[in-house]
Amino acid sequence: MATLEINDLHVSVDAEGGPTEILRGVDLTVKQGETHAIMGPNGSGKSTLAYSLAGHPKYTVTGGTVTLDGEDVLAMSVDERARAGVFLAMQYPVEVPGVSVSNFLRTSATAVRGEAPKLRTWVKEVKEAMARLEMDPAFAERNVNEGFSGGEKKRHEILQLELLRPKVAILDETDSGLDIDALRIVSEGVNRVRESGQVGTLLITHYTRILRYIKPDHVHVFAAGRVVESGGAELADKLEAEGYEQYTKGGGAS
Repeated sequence: MATLEINDLHVSVDAEGGPTEILRGVDLTVKQGETHAIMGPNGSGKSTLAYSLAGHPKYTVTGGTVTLDGEDVLAMSVDERARAGVFLAMQYPVEVPGVSVSNFLRTSATAVRGEAPKLRTWVKEVKEAMARLEMDPAFAERNVNEGFSGGEKKRHEILQLELLRPKVAILDETDSGLDIDALRIVSEGVNRVRESGQVGTLLITHYTRILRYIKPDHVHVFAAGRVVESGGAELADKLEAEGYEQYTKGGGAS
C-alpha cells in the first residue's frame, strides 16, 4: 500500500533580511486510496507544502522527513519524485511554448512508465480521457497551456492525472478560477482516479465548494505553517460556518 509520510517538516524561503520559516513542523500521513483535504487561510503554508513535496527549488527544507513507500522523497530530484509517483497539479500551471500537449503527455507517460506507450493504444487512451473531460480533440495539438483559459489549464492538469496515475496526487487549489461547469468536470476527473483505489489524494483548497463534489476522508486545518486541527468531512462544514478566525487569532498565519 502506497503511503506518503510527512514528519515534522520545516521549510523556509529566502526573503529580505534572511530566510523566513513557512512550514513549522507538519505531520501528515496519506495512504493509498485516501483523500485528505487541507484547508486554511491565505498565507498559512498550504501551497508551500505542495511545492516542497514536489521539489521546487525556491523552498528549502530545514528539518523533518518525507517518505513514499519508505523511500526518502527529499533526497530525490524533481524528476525522480515524479517517476516515484508524486504528482502536482499546480494552482497556476505554466506555459510551455513550442511543446504540444500530445508530445508533452507522451513524453511524461514514457518517463513515468519507463517505456514509450504503443502509439496506437496511446492515441486511443488520450482521446478517451479527453472526451471524459469534455475537451476538444484539437486541444492535443496546441502548445502546453499557451493561451489556455483557466478552465482549460485545470482540465489539462486532470488529464495528466488520469493518464499518469501516480501514487500520490497533490492538487493545489484546483478549484480556483473555475466556473460551476468546469468545477464539476474537473471534480469528476479527480473522482475517477480516486475510484481506482490506487491513488492517495492531497487536496488543497480555501473553500468547501469542491468538497461537495470530491468527498474527503480526512480534513486538516492549516494555520501558521502547521496542521492545527484534523477531523472528518464534517470539519469542512464547521469551517464553512465559522471561518478560520479561531485558528489565526493570536499567532496569525505566516
